[in-house]
Amino acid sequence: MIEQRILWALAALLAACAVLPALARAQESSERLTFHVKYIAQDVVYLDGGRAAGLQEGQQLTVEHPATPAAAGPDAPAPSPSGIIASLKVVSVAASSAVCEISNATGPVQVGDLARLPAQEVQARRAQQQEQQRITGGRAYPQIISFTSGDPVVEEARASVPRPPSPEINRMRGRIGMEYSTLFTHTTPSATSSDVGMVARFDMTRIGGTYWNFSGYWRGRFRSLSGGAQPVTISDLINRTYHLALTYNNPNSSWVAGGGRLYLPWASSLDTIDGGYFGRKTRNNTIVGVFGGSTPDPTSYDYNPNQHIAGGFANFSGGDFDSTRYTATVGVAFSSINWQPSRQFLFTETGIFFKRNLALYHALEIDAPHTAITQPATSTTPAVATSTGGLNRSYLTLRYDPNPRLELSLSDVYFRDFPTFDPNLIGTGLLDRYLFQGLSGGVRVNLPRKIAVYTNIGQSSRTGDAKSSWNQLYGITLGDIRKIGMRVDLRYSKFSSSFGSGDYKAVSLSRQISQSLDWQLIGGLQNFNSPMTKTSQTHFINTYLDWSPGKILFFNAGYTWQRGGTMNYDQFQVIVGKRF
Repeated sequence: MIEQRILWALAALLAACAVLPALARAQESSERLTFHVKYIAQDVVYLDGGRAAGLQEGQQLTVEHPATPAAAGPDAPAPSPSGIIASLKVVSVAASSAVCEISNATGPVQVGDLARLPAQEVQARRAQQQEQQRITGGRAYPQIISFTSGDPVVEEARASVPRPPSPEINRMRGRIGMEYSTLFTHTTPSATSSDVGMVARFDMTRIGGTYWNFSGYWRGRFRSLSGGAQPVTISDLINRTYHLALTYNNPNSSWVAGGGRLYLPWASSLDTIDGGYFGRKTRNNTIVGVFGGSTPDPTSYDYNPNQHIAGGFANFSGGDFDSTRYTATVGVAFSSINWQPSRQFLFTETGIFFKRNLALYHALEIDAPHTAITQPATSTTPAVATSTGGLNRSYLTLRYDPNPRLELSLSDVYFRDFPTFDPNLIGTGLLDRYLFQGLSGGVRVNLPRKIAVYTNIGQSSRTGDAKSSWNQLYGITLGDIRKIGMRVDLRYSKFSSSFGSGDYKAVSLSRQISQSLDWQLIGGLQNFNSPMTKTSQTHFINTYLDWSPGKILFFNAGYTWQRGGTMNYDQFQVIVGKRF
């Protein structure tokens, strides 16, 4: 009797083990009506649902921004598609994800956007569910599973079915061209010089089926044809802000790495470095690594072409896009100028994001106590040294987007020392994050017909000032002027900070004349008073034409007009190259 009871108990246990997984899978496979974009590649997106959520190849979906209220439940109808920005077609489906082609896009598709099934698909699913409930009487039946050995012939045939590879594997796009430039200087004495160089742009993902990626832009000169080497121009300074990097990030590996001209991905507040990083993923979403390189970016707060930086970091992250997520980085770094120790500091960078509407970001650097030479020695006076340390800089910003039409921001910026960025770039708008020191608030209103109005106003109060001063920025963007299809951006800024004061006015024009021809123009006028530079007033115009005749060749032409301070020149550029 006891043996029979044991056998009956084992049989009941085996039956439960067979039924429970089937019920769990049936529950997991509940069909959904909305999905989220979790990754974007070239002309395709990846959704966070697949075959288990009811998606099938060939289905059509629409994409909306996440501000559209979500449906009340999986069976509720989708909201009115007033915010549709693109259409999707499912081309490949896995168990929990799907690849879709983008079509009919009226705006950029971003990570976190909602993909919805069309109304007719929702109605068809609802009718099918009602028919199923009518047949079964609303009762759920367990799935019966039979365990049999597979048919080798069928399994071999199934394994041989060709499957299309992911579109990001071995995707290689870019362009390489030769550049010829001529520079006419208007200083005393005037001069003319010509150079030959190279321009390259790459976008390579999953190279050779691996998880190595190579992307970015590079422009350089390698030979002077006449007149000696050309002086540094606005175009040269802007080109140093671009990135070109080889990175490795395998979701199935514990290692991450990158090299080239790039940001440290987990601490972008350190600005661009010419070097690399290497890290290891540990448990609980933690990455520990090291980094090092030089600081080539003229828009960096502590820019110095002879400076090097190295250090270590640890990053912690968690949460999800549907609720709250966070990322926090802490590390130590050492910098040197001409290989002489300059700074040793602690840095932190923290980001907290609530859904897709609220974001808090904070970055700071704290120097170790040390003695710095503030005035070098001369033939008649000794060097002047000052003890310093403590908080060096802090940047805090809070952003809130209550709806797609309105963006609000609040920032607090503190700098202890004078920045060393190149002031010739103030009029380009690349240095706006340094011009407002103190507390400031911003508003951006996105109007219909791709029109946006934005402003940023703050009060700067520095030690020794008789009274506080106001920082102001006003701008308007006309995204698509009717009948001519031109995009216009106008901007005015007035600022006062610890390192200088002034104002600038800038205009940007661009137009896609045809599918193969683009044109843009940038102009600016800036007034800057600072002990950092003797330049008081400068103005420039930069225009650029990009033409791609056929499927292989491309042609670029540019002209720069610069007046004021030490930069008085005209520059012509021509680039001819190949696309791939």
